[in-house]
Parts: sequence; C-alpha cells; structure tokens
Amino acid sequence: MIDLRSLARLGGAQSRSISPENFDGGKGGGGRAVDGTGAAAAADLGRGWKISPSVHIDGHTTFELAAIEGPALITHIWLTTDHSNWRSIILRCYWDGADEPAVEVPLGDFFGQGWCEFAQLSSVPVAVNPHGGFNSYWPMPAPRHARLTLENRAPHTATVYYQISYEIDVDFETDMAGAGYLHSQFRRSNPLPAGSVHPILDRVHGAGKYVGTYLAWGVNRPGWWGEGEVKFYLDGDEEFPTICGTGTEDYFGGAWNFDVPGQGYTGYSTPFLGLHQIIRPDGLYRSQQRFGMYRWHLLDPVHFHAELRVDIQALGWTSRGRYQPLHDDIASTAVFYLDRPATTRPSLPDADELDVG
Repeated sequence: MIDLRSLARLGGAQSRSISPENFDGGKGGGGRAVDGTGAAAAADLGRGWKISPSVHIDGHTTFELAAIEGPALITHIWLTTDHSNWRSIILRCYWDGADEPAVEVPLGDFFGQGWCEFAQLSSVPVAVNPHGGFNSYWPMPAPRHARLTLENRAPHTATVYYQISYEIDVDFETDMAGAGYLHSQFRRSNPLPAGSVHPILDRVHGAGKYVGTYLAWGVNRPGWWGEGEVKFYLDGDEEFPTICGTGTEDYFGGAWNFDVPGQGYTGYSTPFLGLHQIIRPDGLYRSQQRFGMYRWHLLDPVHFHAELRVDIQALGWTSRGRYQPLHDDIASTAVFYLDRPATTRPSLPDADELDVG
C-alpha cells in the first residue's frame, strides 16, 4: 500500500546517496573528486564541478555499484547507459552477506526495456524517461548489508551514470517490521517449445509476496498471440493453480487484443500496469511484432506462505476457431519479496541467448 502520510512522520533514519561523486555514500563525501570522466570538461572550473559524473566499466568485468552497511533501506535507483548495453549488462543485488544474488536480471529488463529500444514507462515503482533515464522505486530493505553490482558481458567498455538513494539507521523493529528481501528473476524462452508454458517463476520456497511481472514478447507467427492465461500455483498447488487469469491482455489490464478499432494495437502506461511498448514491423528485417508489458501488484500482491510457481501460456487462433499453441520469444522478469536473502534461481542465458538482434 502506498502511504503518503508516512512522508510526514519524523524518525531517526539518515539520508545517504552513492554515485560516482561519492562512491561509498559517506557523509560530506560528495563533490570531492579530483579525477573522473568529467575531469577534462571541468578543467577550467576545478574541484566540485562535476569531475566524476559516471564510470567506465570495461568489457567482461564486474563493477560494484554499492556496498551499504545496514540497517538500511534503498529507496531509489537512477541509472542510464547507452541502449546497446541494456541486455549485455547484468544487475545483481546481494542482501545480508548472501553468496548468491537475490536480483539477477539484464539491466534493461529490470526497468521494462528488454528490447533495447526506449519506451516511456510511467508507473509507481518503475519510471523510464527520455532518453533512457531508468528509475526504480522498489523498496530494497537490507537489515545488515547490501551489495549491488553491474556485470558488463560485452567486449566493449560501457559508460554508466547512476545514483542510489538510501536510508541508514532504519528501525526494522517498527518502521520495517516484517519486511522481506526484494528478489527479481529473469527467464527467456526463445522460441517457446511445443506444448509447453513459459515459467515466469519456478517453485520458489519460503513466505512472501509476488509484486510484479514484466514481459518482453516477440511474436513469431501472424495473428493474435495473447489468449494465454497467467497462473499462480500457491503453497502446494500441483496440477491446478489457485489463481488463474483469463488471457494475456486481461492480466495486463487491457481487453480485446489491445485493439482500438481503426487504430490497431494501442499502448498505455498507468501507475500499476501497461502495454508501454509496441514495435511494429518495418517491412525489411524487422518482420515480426514485439511488445513490452508490465503489471505491478502493489495494491493486489499475491501472498504465499510456503512456495510459489507462476507461468504463462502462449496461445493464438487457428483458421478453424481453435486455440493455437505458439512458439513465441518470451522474456519475463518476476519481482517478489521473500523471507530470505537468497533462493533458487534459473541460470542466466549466455550473451548470445540474450541478444535481441
């Protein structure tokens, strides 16, 4: 629930920020750089004048964005880099000293930009603004420690600008009582095998809340593609789910094929859900349609207490009016809170398997 009244409550937390101008977020540590990517531009101005606004991440290396001692709460991440890096840079978040990341997602997909082409996204927890300003407002609690990294899987150097806002001395006994750890997992089926469903989340164990889905969907045949249902298997469900939707466009808050008569596919971006990206064929090499869709379960989280599995069907129509299983390119990003800092997760596809062409 979004509680704007909490903005008026005063407490003991302290505000901090990590950026290339203050790598460790230290109090009074900003603007002290004497070298950095802006040093030449600021040569006539001196220290304190945008000496270090960004970092260069060499190819095939990992850069540590932040190391934060808790108790802390990350409240906002702003970041930008060239669109060519959006699938080749991997964002990872580690909580409370865990060896395995809770968040492991290509950078663009975490911000709803899986096709490496800018699409305006105007929602409560994620906003992407011209021309590639990535913003995350997902609360990221870290009772003891947080570590965020970017892995550059490409051979070329990537330039990244970023700022991470967080609070320290957070009272987890009261203000954050019962808080879980933020997790996010990525999967891609390209193409989806015959007779199968795409696994958005595959049997995560523990107690938590499922809070969001982003899909980058590439259509591989003519016709409508979104008849498939989204299913949530809760706490022991096996063959049949507790929560079963009525169709893909329905789950994302649309209806009737996202088709406004006379306009065709019609995009929208709202605080909690949207079809924010429609990439149409260009008559040459881009022969198939591609879409970006999100649904954030902020006001309707899916609660689970032992385990959760989520999947989606890919269905179109035959000329005889029958459902037609499809073999589309589906990449999903799942967002959920869990009662533990690490859990089972899928192997991340290699660079070639992530490529969007």
